Formats: sequence, C-alpha cells, structure tokens
Amino acid sequence: MIQVYLILTICMTSFLTLSNSTTSLTKTSPIILTTTASITASNQKIADLIHAIHLVETGGRTGPISGDNGAALGPLQIHRGCWQDANIGGSYSQCADLEYSKRVFHAYMKRYATEKRLGRIPTFEDMARIWNGGPNGYKKQATIKYWKKVKEHL
Repeated sequence: MIQVYLILTICMTSFLTLSNSTTSLTKTSPIILTTTASITASNQKIADLIHAIHLVETGGRTGPISGDNGAALGPLQIHRGCWQDANIGGSYSQCADLEYSKRVFHAYMKRYATEKRLGRIPTFEDMARIWNGGPNGYKKQATIKYWKKVKEHL
C-alpha cells in the first residue's frame, strides 16, 4: 500500500455551534480546521503501474502466456514462488487470468512493498523492482533496467 501524507486546511464560514465548557461558535464565526490525514494512492494510479508492468512483461497480451523458460505464467509473468507468497488462494494456473494476476500483485505488494520493510514509503520504482527481483528486488542493481522499461509506460 502506498501512503501519501496530506496536510489539509479548511476555512469556512457557516452556521455551526460547537459546545464544550469553553467554546461557542455562531453563524458568522470563521472556522479553521487543520488536520493531518493519511490516504492511500488511488486505485487508478496502482492500475497504471500494473498496466505498465503488463506491457513490459507480455506486451499487453493476456491468457496462459509462458515465460522465463516455463517458470512464469500469465499476463504479469508470475512465478510460482511469487504466487505462493501472495497467498490469495486458488491455483497457480489462475495466474493466466489478468484479474487474478492483479490480485496476486496487490497481495505481493502488501506483503513486501511496505514502509516497515523499506524504512520509507514505497515508490512505484520500489514496487516494480520488487515485482521483478523478489522481496529485496528494490535493492538489486539488476532490477534498475526493468524499472526503466516500466517507467517508459507510465
């Protein structure tokens, strides 16, 4: 999950009565609210990343595509170990289905592309490199070229 931290300041004038032991606001009182909220990146943005990975992995093709000399399956080229780590149920053969493959991707990222593991908020680069190089792919020199290919499609 990607988190974006947002400082939100809202100013408005409206009818509001706030009651506590010391405060009373009236219709003309300006209200200034300041809050800090944590929000996740929109599904559309993650969908863009998955689409870019799909294009890099299989040129956007769908179905039971075999790759890496038979070690990877489907539109997102999922290896059996990745599917097992995602732990979403079903069977490995379902990785041939794009929607199921997206579920595997989300579960894998939820497990490995985390702020706790990386020591910072994960980026799309981190996610793409983890997808390509495994749980520690974001550290591997060998995944930089893959990230550059994915980035071209974002």
